[in-house]
Amino acid sequence: MYQALYRKYRPKTFDDVVGQESIVKVLKNSIVNHKFSHAYMFFGSRGTGKTSLSKIFAKAVNCLDSKDGNPCGVCKNCLASSEKECVDILEIDAASNNGVDEIRDLRNKINLVPAELKYKVYIIDEVHMLSIGAFNALLKTLEEPPEHAIFILATTDPQKVPETIVSRCQCFSFQRISINKLVDRLKFVCKNENINISDDVLEEIAISSDGGMRDSLGMLDKLSSYTNDFIDMNVYIELNGLISKKELNDLFDAIFTNKFDKVLNLLSEFNNCGKNIIQVISQFMYFMRDVLVNYFLNHLDIRYNLKTVEKLIFLLNEKMFDIKKSGNPKLYIEILLLDFMSSNLSNCSTPGEVVVQNKENVSVDVNKKDISVSENNVINNISNQENMVVSLEVHNDNDSLDESTVVDDSISSDEPSLITVDKGHTILNIDDIINARVNNALALADKQILRKSQENLSILNDFTFDQNFGYLVCEILNSKFRVASSDIIVISYEYDSIVQQNLENLEEMEKIYNDLTGSNIKFAIITDEEWSTFKQDYINKLKAGEIYDIIPEPHKVFKKEESNDIINNDATLLFGDIVEYEE
Repeated sequence: MYQALYRKYRPKTFDDVVGQESIVKVLKNSIVNHKFSHAYMFFGSRGTGKTSLSKIFAKAVNCLDSKDGNPCGVCKNCLASSEKECVDILEIDAASNNGVDEIRDLRNKINLVPAELKYKVYIIDEVHMLSIGAFNALLKTLEEPPEHAIFILATTDPQKVPETIVSRCQCFSFQRISINKLVDRLKFVCKNENINISDDVLEEIAISSDGGMRDSLGMLDKLSSYTNDFIDMNVYIELNGLISKKELNDLFDAIFTNKFDKVLNLLSEFNNCGKNIIQVISQFMYFMRDVLVNYFLNHLDIRYNLKTVEKLIFLLNEKMFDIKKSGNPKLYIEILLLDFMSSNLSNCSTPGEVVVQNKENVSVDVNKKDISVSENNVINNISNQENMVVSLEVHNDNDSLDESTVVDDSISSDEPSLITVDKGHTILNIDDIINARVNNALALADKQILRKSQENLSILNDFTFDQNFGYLVCEILNSKFRVASSDIIVISYEYDSIVQQNLENLEEMEKIYNDLTGSNIKFAIITDEEWSTFKQDYINKLKAGEIYDIIPEPHKVFKKEESNDIINNDATLLFGDIVEYEE
């Protein structure tokens, strides 16, 4: 009769156990030194070796000629221990024998001396399934068993075991087996069983088994029964209801380019082909995880906004329990993804948006230039905007900078500053100017300009402690760069008070930025909330097929500064009706 691989390759000695080296070392030493406890508790996830080690330990403590803690396998006690009829090694399934009567029966028989071996070993599997009465019946016996009795309690859920039981046991936590160790063991089995399989499939088996050796061997057994030919990734995908890398890429692109119809069609196609939709989503999460790992470790470019990808991974991971418990997982996933894409469309970045995270370590995230939605005319309009060339003469009230005042990149912040900052005048029509600049920046958004700005920001970092203008540099670095054209950069802050403060220093901030970076740009300073409004208007116009028009920037109108000299000003203007004149 054929024997399943996980049974055929169950460890026979401590040295055969994979992935639990520290536990094996303790148990072997206890056998060598004859210092083993009367009660043990093994807990950990499924398939990590709890029952296997229990059986090996039971055989080892009874072995007449153990070798370095391992049972010899040839003495009469080892041979007796291997027999199913052995009455001195008892395996009890607590899931089906969880009543108080079974434990009382065990307690009554425990005082009987072993029939063949040195010790009676009671292996109680899934001990957390025992009732409270059964635990209470076991308590005293577990604390003071006869000298010939040893208890090994195994469970996957130690939190359900009473503390009074746990405190009477020597506890061992079984860790999930690493992917590399699982793959090595699978290769060993494949070699012995003449199974021709690719390394990629073995790695996928190890990943999907979640650290369990039994699950890994069970999957290998299923694949080897499916075909006698070479087992490649296509066989693994077909047998497990998964999807290919190309289909994962298609789903990834469809979600992050907001193609609602394609996402729904892909999910329906997967479902109609008999794919396990829950496994597909789990596979998709690992796919996105690999995208992030390649971005951070291998410096591979990521096609979409990093934070948005992370947000989707967290969302799917958070909702996975609900997906599994849902009566209609496909419907649940469809609504979940459509809601995410709708939210992403509302909050998506405009072409070339840059976010400056902090001034100490300036990192810039440049988004893709095109914002794709399901309507073809929107995509075409974006393409038209990218290729549009607009010639417009915009009035600039700033005096042109003399070349001698531009600071070279090599200037250190420790050297005397060559830039002087003159306090500007209050601009009365600042709102109209800012609105015009934001409009024109959106109309002529250029991703290359933003990349150039990214390079420029590293220059500003060297001047944050300058006594004369360091505070202005810090304000620029603390902003969020939203969109840029050839002569305008839109920046935003969270609070309106900071915006108003920096609007008063608008000309000074522009002068500092241009002097330090050798640029010739103007800032449009707004709040994060205002940016959300501008961005939504931008998206709505694109959907409607409208094209942004360039609007002339108004001339600056400055507020006339009034003198507060009490000698030169009329007393009535200064103090109002409280002034009384005497004749």
